[in-house]
Amino acid sequence: MTEDQPHQFERGTDGPKVIVVGVDGSDSSFRAAAYAGGLARRQRALLAVVYVQPVMTSGAALGVPVAETTDEIAEGLIAYIREATERVKGIYDVRWEFHTFRGDPFNGLVTAADELKADAVVVGASEQAGHRIVGSVAVRLVKAGRWPVTVVP
Repeated sequence: MTEDQPHQFERGTDGPKVIVVGVDGSDSSFRAAAYAGGLARRQRALLAVVYVQPVMTSGAALGVPVAETTDEIAEGLIAYIREATERVKGIYDVRWEFHTFRGDPFNGLVTAADELKADAVVVGASEQAGHRIVGSVAVRLVKAGRWPVTVVP
């Protein structure tokens, strides 16, 4: 901006176009999804709901059907989100997509945000006590410094 050009007020029309929200079935992830849904609605952004299916090789070695279990969780999440979307249809219209990625939650969300060209990432606060010491997915995403990250309690 030069002195010759007056500053023009710009209404918030160039906000995020793609908002990624991580869901895992926890209460905090559903609160994050609701918050992200509100952001997406107000910004007219695409809400990309992401579930990262854990890869547990030790469970598979013990004969636990991990892939089937995580697929069931993903299907349950999709059903829950569709039901919630139908309840507010016509009142709040939000464009959304559901995506699954495999891996640990941090790397899965990083991959999702990169592939979906996210402008913002929303996650729920960790409900696990050990994360206060080791560091939660939310803290690691913030430290990555690649997107604005909102952590919903």
